[in-house]
Amino acid sequence: MRVALIAPDPGHPLLAATAELLAAEHTVLPLDPAAGAAGAGGATPDVCLLKARTPAALELARELERRGCVVLNSAAATERCQDRITMAEVARAAGLPFAGTRAFATLADLVTWAAERPDRPLVVKSRRSRKHDLVARVDGSDGLRALAPTWGQEPVVVQDFAPNNGWDHKLWVVGAQVFAGLRRSELAPDAREPAATRDGPPPRWAESALRVGEVFGLEIYGVDVIETVEGTPLIVDVNAFPGIRGQAGAPPALADLVLRRARAT
Repeated sequence: MRVALIAPDPGHPLLAATAELLAAEHTVLPLDPAAGAAGAGGATPDVCLLKARTPAALELARELERRGCVVLNSAAATERCQDRITMAEVARAAGLPFAGTRAFATLADLVTWAAERPDRPLVVKSRRSRKHDLVARVDGSDGLRALAPTWGQEPVVVQDFAPNNGWDHKLWVVGAQVFAGLRRSELAPDAREPAATRDGPPPRWAESALRVGEVFGLEIYGVDVIETVEGTPLIVDVNAFPGIRGQAGAPPALADLVLRRARAT
């Protein structure tokens, strides 16, 4: 079996460990989106792991899909998680507890809107989800204007800030396996506090995480959840193919998913 990797860093710990598990009996090769499908050496891979999210990577994934390759996650599912408005609409339409999300063409438009709602804590994010994007809590127009030099012309979304304990619950799903971790929220004052570990999410949270996969068509993904002061979970982000660092069971789960999906075709 031939397994392809479309990733900005094929040596990422999750991918490297998964490739090592598969390499004893299968061929694992990285693909360069710039080279297109020809980078596969003329043979269409059986399975492709799509971790990169650039336009070129998505186009390569679509081409492999047209050729009959199983792509995890599919190009369509990956794109669905890049636009935070689409993400919110899909989640809320399915009844998932997702944070209310509003779009603005530019940060300047948001400043005008927020001026009519003084002293209302907001979470501002880049509309397009990507590495090193904008995620910030602001407590008024002054805070928004401080973002303008860097993010002034960027399309953004805004969510009402939901009071919580300052921890992000990271739920990572590979196939049907749910892994969990705690990370200090980047919106918390002490955001550099070390990550914490946990044995697993509460059962109802795990069920919601698996439901996210069904709704978005994802098989390898992350769900960021906060616990509100009322004790209820609130989903604030969905990520296609996250790094899943520090979870020893993730590489075996990913290798098993690759083999199962290949056998099912």
